[in-house]
Amino acid sequence: MAEAAAVVAESLAGYRARAARAVLEQVVLPGEELLLPEQEDGEGPGGAGERPLRLNAGARSRGRVVCGPGLRRCGDRLLVTKCGRLRHKEPGSGSGGGVYWVDSQQKRVGDLIYGQFVVANKDMEPEMVCIDSCGRACGMGVIGQDGLLFKVTLGLIRRLLAPDCEILQEVGKLYPLEIVFGMNGRIWVKAKTIQQTLILANILEACEHMTADQRKQIFSRLAES
Repeated sequence: MAEAAAVVAESLAGYRARAARAVLEQVVLPGEELLLPEQEDGEGPGGAGERPLRLNAGARSRGRVVCGPGLRRCGDRLLVTKCGRLRHKEPGSGSGGGVYWVDSQQKRVGDLIYGQFVVANKDMEPEMVCIDSCGRACGMGVIGQDGLLFKVTLGLIRRLLAPDCEILQEVGKLYPLEIVFGMNGRIWVKAKTIQQTLILANILEACEHMTADQRKQIFSRLAES
């Protein structure tokens, strides 16, 4: 127990608050403390977290700092209360300060999300994220309201994700489209018009039970029309 307590105390003692301007547009996590520019300058390089600078120091303060969603004032620092990207807007006067907030891109019930699971174990709570290991979205997130979502078998998903899938090559020649495949058996597709979107969805659903010759006949008929 004494060794465990020593380890915890050492980790807390070595904790350093990060400078807010150094993590702008980066993902911050609940519980993190952020230093404002006035604090960072007052503490000097490498001294972040050792001596907080008072923001209410009268004429010394460079500007008024406003806490937006996802942040709250904790003494002389900003405390992160929800996960998201840190944003900042300068005041119109350019006198420093401004508004800091966390853009959490809150998802609503019914939103279609393209992401990946970092925890997928039957004995653990699943955990899904919309960023990669470097904190970048890389196209993940909420997919637009347009398009059509439908379900197919996992066998068809694996066929469509194969490097040299003939079905996708033939479908791509029909209409310009956007398509997303999910390893949960869902496909989201969007074409230029609703009619084209429905045609593509019907073709993809039926492809699993058609031979190569049957597919070629259907695609040739659609190309002629």
